[in-house]
Amino acid sequence: MRSRRLLTAALLALAAVLVVALLAGCGAGTSTVIFKDKTTESSEAESGSSEGGATTAEVEAEAEGEVPPQVPKELAVEASSPGFNAAQIYREAGPGVVTIRSVFGGAAGGAEGSGFVLASNGEIVTNAHVVTTESGGEGSGGERVPATEVFVEFENRNVLEAEIVGFDPFADVALLKVEPAGFALHPLELGNDAEVEVGEPVAAIGSPFGEQRSLSVGVVSATDRPVKSLTQFEIEGAIQTDASINPGNSGGPLLEEEAKVIGINQQIETNSGANDGVGFAVPMTAIEHSVQQLRENGHAEYAYIGVSSQPVYPQLAQKLGIDTEFGALIANVVPGGPAAKAGLQGATGEIRFQAAEYETGGDVIIEVDGQKVVQPDDLARLVAEKLPGEKIDLTVLRDNKRVQVTVTLGKRPDKVE
Repeated sequence: MRSRRLLTAALLALAAVLVVALLAGCGAGTSTVIFKDKTTESSEAESGSSEGGATTAEVEAEAEGEVPPQVPKELAVEASSPGFNAAQIYREAGPGVVTIRSVFGGAAGGAEGSGFVLASNGEIVTNAHVVTTESGGEGSGGERVPATEVFVEFENRNVLEAEIVGFDPFADVALLKVEPAGFALHPLELGNDAEVEVGEPVAAIGSPFGEQRSLSVGVVSATDRPVKSLTQFEIEGAIQTDASINPGNSGGPLLEEEAKVIGINQQIETNSGANDGVGFAVPMTAIEHSVQQLRENGHAEYAYIGVSSQPVYPQLAQKLGIDTEFGALIANVVPGGPAAKAGLQGATGEIRFQAAEYETGGDVIIEVDGQKVVQPDDLARLVAEKLPGEKIDLTVLRDNKRVQVTVTLGKRPDKVE
């Protein structure tokens, strides 16, 4: 009877270990623990105490010469990815994450978000929407105006007023400047988002709902996503993550395993308004491009070609009878824009194919400066890498013949009529 009781105890202990491991895995890099209540906590600490140690039942059984069933290796649940230590990332990066409070005049009220220390001279990076609002209120479509006052709170409880050096609505990036008096700042190290891979664990630190320097972890769900900016244009190359992002997280860093910033958390796409959607971060390459211009000029400019397009794929190409399986099929050419001046041609008809509408008959851009246009956002990305006034050489398919077209890029407008 004693042996059977010991065996039962061992099996119960085994089940508890598996449950705890599953919970810890959700919160430490394999997927996101979604906290719907501020008081809910991850079970990561519990899982750490059980790994590598024997249960009481196992010790008793071994003392009696009995060996309880062991956990098969293929059933073991990893609590984290090799090299990813969320606690260590938090210790290294947490002191460089700040809470930002903005004050707007009139009925606009205020806003609260996050940010991080970029340089020891007092430079702070955050989202533009944390420190600006539309002149007629958010959603009005008015011109974006800066906050009348901005305050930055640091880990050591110091609160300093910040100057808005500049903001970039196209990338949703803002650069702030504080004058630290009597204490040292903790700049975060910048990473390379081009090296980020899907499935890689990441950590987000910010102030969701005012809960300062809160940590959430998850994985990179996808890369190179186009997402909404504060303008009619999209932010290219965004990082999609399942790490928990809530109101107040905006502007905080998304970090890789070495605590380097690979993006700033910007938005969550959801149908319910709750944290059950998809999170996105502005990539580090876009941030650096923006910050460099903001530091020098107080604003950022982007190249502009003046077309809207649709991605070509093999089945669509076959349907249209065009001699390419990739490219950007031009739908519309903005009158008077750079593409129109270069002679690019837009659609002349439309069809419905595979449950989607396509505008047809226009030029197909298949290469930009020798680089193939394969992914849906390739054209926008390649143009965004240039500066206004630069020229690009396009390989264009027109009437199934390849022609070369040179376009002098313009300056991206705030709005396209």
